[in-house]
Amino acid sequence: MSGSNTQGDPLYGWLALALTPGIGPVSRRRLLDHFGSVEALFRAEPGTLSAVAGDARAHALTRPDTQREQHIERALAWAQAPNHHLLTPSDPRYPQALLQIADPPAVLFVAGRPEMLSRPMLAVVGSRNATADGAANARAFAHSISQAGWTVVSGMALGIDAAAHDGALLGGCGTVAVLGTGVDVIYPSRHRPLAARIIEDGALVSEFALGTAPVAGLFPRRNRLIAGLVRGVLVVEAALKSGSLITAQLAADFGRDVFAIPGSIHSPVSRGCHALIRQGAQLVESAQDILSQYPSQDPPPPTSPAQPGRSAGAGSPTAAPPDDPALARTLTAIGHAPILPDLLADHLGLAPGEVGAHLVMLELAGLLERRSDGRVVRSVPAN
Repeated sequence: MSGSNTQGDPLYGWLALALTPGIGPVSRRRLLDHFGSVEALFRAEPGTLSAVAGDARAHALTRPDTQREQHIERALAWAQAPNHHLLTPSDPRYPQALLQIADPPAVLFVAGRPEMLSRPMLAVVGSRNATADGAANARAFAHSISQAGWTVVSGMALGIDAAAHDGALLGGCGTVAVLGTGVDVIYPSRHRPLAARIIEDGALVSEFALGTAPVAGLFPRRNRLIAGLVRGVLVVEAALKSGSLITAQLAADFGRDVFAIPGSIHSPVSRGCHALIRQGAQLVESAQDILSQYPSQDPPPPTSPAQPGRSAGAGSPTAAPPDDPALARTLTAIGHAPILPDLLADHLGLAPGEVGAHLVMLELAGLLERRSDGRVVRSVPAN
């Protein structure tokens, strides 16, 4: 590798190691185990590098690479700004939990407060297509977990993740968002206000180069960092094939605890949670069910509002789904548990009157029922 900064600059070396194509976690670990440090690695002769990592990887590390140099210079410049940090495994601020996994990142880009990564952490994850009931549960659980002194980790996706971050911020112990993009790329873009709040009272974290756009293949790598950072993972809602289940499986593989909230047997976003419970995840009905697993943390009693109730037996609609997109969106948000119209309106971002009109139309179509306490629920199919 060329450039005047390669000698005696471990941060530059770590960035080069992280950003060189073809150098994966296995090769990186082999090189570091052999040479003992990044500085020694880049002082080594090409022949010695080839003997350890192979000719192709040694050539990738030592040949001039304009794009890599640009990424490195951009990262070093970015790190000069307030609240911007580059953490490497040689940095005492690097989260020790990640050093326990097989492929810890060579560099973590952190926007916000890096000390958050050394606090006790629990993850709250779930479906992007969350029901209003699921989002309310994620927010309430995260709020209680945060009030008990834990940092809540999630992926800043739509739905459950966003609700979890919001609840944690209200709980007072901050939150960490692990991104599947560059730390400077906020995805989805509507979460820019949420990202700003997280930087203020938590941290955005990514292992990807600045400017990395959202690509589906990167999110499983993001999920492994979520699982690696935490003591346990709570899955609130999840389909059978989802990133949340990948996170839960990785957490189990890493020796972390896995928790799941049960739901209606008729809800697609409950099936993933039920599958996890059948596989050994702990069924939880309150945040205290999770917190009680960690008595050594000596958490204070949670002071958040009571967890939303759950009702069994809500079934599938008796009629075909509505053709009107607005009505279909409202019906989807209702989920399969009773919910108050005002909570539904908040979840959808609509005026209560507009949601009320939707509910009337859905009720006339036989798609929902009203409870005596004012809540609405999907209709139970006739036998």
